[in-house]
Amino acid sequence: MTSDSPRPPRLLGAVDSATSESASRSWWDDEADGYQAEHGSFLGNHVPGGDFVWGPERLREEEVGLLGEVTGRDVLEIGCGAAPCSRWLAARGAHVVGLDVSAGMLGHAVAAMVHDDRPVPLVLAGAEHLPFADESFDLACSAFGAVPFVADSARVMREVARVLRPGGRWVFATNHPMRWMFLDDPGPEGLKVQMSYFDRTPYSETDADGKVTYVEHHRTMGDRIREIVAAGLIVDDVVEPEWPDDLDDEWGQWSPLRGSYFPGTAIFVCRKP
Repeated sequence: MTSDSPRPPRLLGAVDSATSESASRSWWDDEADGYQAEHGSFLGNHVPGGDFVWGPERLREEEVGLLGEVTGRDVLEIGCGAAPCSRWLAARGAHVVGLDVSAGMLGHAVAAMVHDDRPVPLVLAGAEHLPFADESFDLACSAFGAVPFVADSARVMREVARVLRPGGRWVFATNHPMRWMFLDDPGPEGLKVQMSYFDRTPYSETDADGKVTYVEHHRTMGDRIREIVAAGLIVDDVVEPEWPDDLDDEWGQWSPLRGSYFPGTAIFVCRKP
């Protein structure tokens, strides 16, 4: 899931695929330890057999079953991070492969699997070029992994369609497109519209030498659906989780205050004909 620090809109121009992938790899490598220390418990990293949480609203796959039956299925998790979702799937009898661009995050996945009955194979790679043969998987999933951070998300959709078998399902969660209009602030300032929903200029940060060190790419709801459909996939559902009444935690821009007014997460449920 995305960076935790409140950020004002900072649009520095187009960022291509290679630059985005390099920035994401470096950023997540550098932040892996701190991120897991802060959020690992929420995500289920320390639970034997992992957990599958779709987003900061604490919606669990165990409760909603967006992937359908997983036992015996070949599953690819894209942007698996420390792989709690992959581990959860494996514990339920799925044959899972976890893919992530960050060696630092995958290192946490390896450590977390020490006591698991079914370790998950891990692959270090970006989401725009999946290193798998056509029709290799029955299911693909991504819980805030990869999709917001790639320059060419349409290519990701095509790649997923390529590696899925006919009838396969693709479910991914990302920050809700409308969040782009607001500051990344969990408080009252985060309720004020600051920029156009239709501005697709990516958010990026640079170091003192001008090197891009962090990037997120914006797509509208219509953009997301058009990319899915253009890849030959069918959109079966779009889930917008509501903030639970008993959840008091803040996670970066996500908070009970903002969650009471508008969605923070969008989950796209798709399938290959």
